Amino acid sequence: MTMQNPPDYRHDTVLPLPMEVTANAWAVDAACSGNPGPMEYQAIDLATGAQVFHFGPMHGTNNIGEFLAIVHALALLDKQGIEGKTIYSDSHNAILWVQKRQCKTKLERTPQTEQLYQIIARAETWLRTHQIKNPVVKWETKKWGEVPADFGRKG
Repeated sequence: MTMQNPPDYRHDTVLPLPMEVTANAWAVDAACSGNPGPMEYQAIDLATGAQVFHFGPMHGTNNIGEFLAIVHALALLDKQGIEGKTIYSDSHNAILWVQKRQCKTKLERTPQTEQLYQIIARAETWLRTHQIKNPVVKWETKKWGEVPADFGRKG
């Protein structure tokens, strides 16, 4: 079966999403060239396929990018007063870090990573001072394929 775009069984999205995936959602993902290395992250709106935001590149790690992408999405939705929109991430670690409200990175703190550490501190403060009103759900890559926010750089 070839995937139509949009599939004829979906009327809520332009993307070929599986039925279990809600289109009232943003998917986030990070990419890093080397680890650590130049890191960037983005969010894609699953109903429209449009990029919601993009950040980077900045020296960091993939896990940090995944964590910051989720927090960025949560903060933006909160600022816009949007509740109930799902955030999908394929990073188990980043979802745990968000739940624990702490970025458990082992990245060395150096002048090169100081700016990133400031952003992490801001994200952790946001998590501690705000109620999360949007579900953060693990994107099941094995079942659903790459997350729609994927940068498409896997070799």
